[in-house]
Amino acid sequence: MSGQPQTALDGKQGWDRLNGDIMQCERCPRLRDHCREIAITKRRAYQEETYWGRPVPNFGDPAARLLVIGLAPGAHGANRTGRMFTGDRSGDWLFRALAKAGFANQAESLEREDGMELLDCAITNACHCAPPLNKPTAEEISHCRFWLDDLLAQMQPTVFLALGQLAWKQLVDLALYREWLTGKRPKFSHCAEVPLAEGRTLVGSYHPSQQNTFTGRLTEEMFDAVFVRARKLLALQNSSNH
Repeated sequence: MSGQPQTALDGKQGWDRLNGDIMQCERCPRLRDHCREIAITKRRAYQEETYWGRPVPNFGDPAARLLVIGLAPGAHGANRTGRMFTGDRSGDWLFRALAKAGFANQAESLEREDGMELLDCAITNACHCAPPLNKPTAEEISHCRFWLDDLLAQMQPTVFLALGQLAWKQLVDLALYREWLTGKRPKFSHCAEVPLAEGRTLVGSYHPSQQNTFTGRLTEEMFDAVFVRARKLLALQNSSNH
């Protein structure tokens, strides 16, 4: 980084370059083989569709102040549609909550070209490829940390929302590395909140996976509360800058 403020065009160009690089990534042979296999075998309900089957790029507003970080693409969700959290039940929960909080222009996201736009929000994952059993290895996650670090060179989010423990760990690791955080590692919990350097804040939430939503561990009210808090943090940051 040159230290000079990015223009909107510069930010968009950097964002597009990064996403292009992510889509061409072949760092993790196990994940690439798995994604290609799923794209060929498919789920019966999607037999007529052409699966994406590649690393899934970041999605949203390159100038966003809110960055949402999930675990990994769903095998028949984002690995099928090619867009983060699009086409599965986790995405149904996420986009409904984002729209309710004013971070998305619509509450439903079924396919890549459905008109969904994020507003002052971007979505990424700790892992950009769908892993077997939804469990990437530590090495595979470390490979994708390179992309997260590069993403933060392209944009300047001030609120980080980690969906689940793995995303939380990824963000805490990065915050320690960048010296945004010192001292003990903060523990993950739903609605956990950790102040970071230069006015940034890390917020935790249970992941909107079926394992959490079907069992009632995560309710709509609990999930909505996280985005209400994110909106309030952004408003507080905005007022403190004036």
